[in-house]
Amino acid sequence: MISKGLKGIVAVETKVALVDGEKGRLTYRGYDVRKLTKTLTFEEVAYLLWYGELSKGREVEEFIQKIKDHRAISPLQWEVLQALPRDMSLMDVIRTLISLEGDQAYSFPPTVEQAIKLTAVVPTIIAYRTRLLDNKEVVHPELQLSHVENYLYMLTGKKPLMAHVQALETYMILTMEHGMNASTFAARVTASTESDIVSSIVTAIGTMKGPLHGGAPTGVIALLEELKVSNDREKTIKHKIRSGEKLMGFGHRVYKTVDPRAEALKEKLLAMQVEDSWLHFAIEVEKEVVTILAELKPDSKLYTNVEFYATAIMRALSMEPTLFTPTFTAARMVGWTAHILEQAEDNVIFRPQSTYVGSEK
Repeated sequence: MISKGLKGIVAVETKVALVDGEKGRLTYRGYDVRKLTKTLTFEEVAYLLWYGELSKGREVEEFIQKIKDHRAISPLQWEVLQALPRDMSLMDVIRTLISLEGDQAYSFPPTVEQAIKLTAVVPTIIAYRTRLLDNKEVVHPELQLSHVENYLYMLTGKKPLMAHVQALETYMILTMEHGMNASTFAARVTASTESDIVSSIVTAIGTMKGPLHGGAPTGVIALLEELKVSNDREKTIKHKIRSGEKLMGFGHRVYKTVDPRAEALKEKLLAMQVEDSWLHFAIEVEKEVVTILAELKPDSKLYTNVEFYATAIMRALSMEPTLFTPTFTAARMVGWTAHILEQAEDNVIFRPQSTYVGSEK
């Protein structure tokens, strides 16, 4: 039997995360992700995914310091970054500079130390490249700031509002890991050959770049902007649904009910009472669209997905669409590396079969 795209095929056993599409649940190492976003930081959740347990006392302080110590890029990476063509996409830039990390320090088997170093450097690559393209002076890492706060600081050159930091941190925790998605599977396939962790991450980045996986959610932006200027939002939404147009930001391939990540983002935004017109507008649109979908398509089970609120948050942060997938990548580095570490613990090389359908000569 053939399952195109390996849909429904179980390829590995994992302790990293559980994605339950029927019940709308996402857990990291057994912990409900919604609870994690309410009490833990990006660094603490990364510790959980890498080590398999929550950090205690001085452990987390030492761990956070390790992440801070690895934020800087190498002289070679800086030289290459400045030489890359201006029209090269940011995802290609990340992939290229990460590939320069490949030396004997990253030989098989992978380690948490390697995962920390690779995760720590990606926000710096993104921020440096963004400011260079904007003809602005680069902002170097600030060791007093947290991982997410430092990322925003390096992008903007000023200390960000704490409400914005918390919103982005919630998003980055929620997108750290999501089971056997395309990029995670690609990373594990490369790791299964006993190649180094850098090669596995480069594979994952190349997969994430594809528009069917991590492509920038320009469709959500277009929808929100269209509804923002509409004289009759209800009429516009109903017309789109009746004409068969896909409403970007609603529905998910895995979740058959509410996307728990979208719910967690919404809860965080409501709890913070952020005074931002775009975030409030997104909440209004979600309520209206879900109500109309229930009326016109009662059997569709279409709810808001994480992309919807992620777009609203990044729009509120004045992030250009070109930063969406790279920011997603900066978060998913944790999940990718956690899976690479797990693959190495009980490794079997991936070697599926294929069915020949060509003709005999």
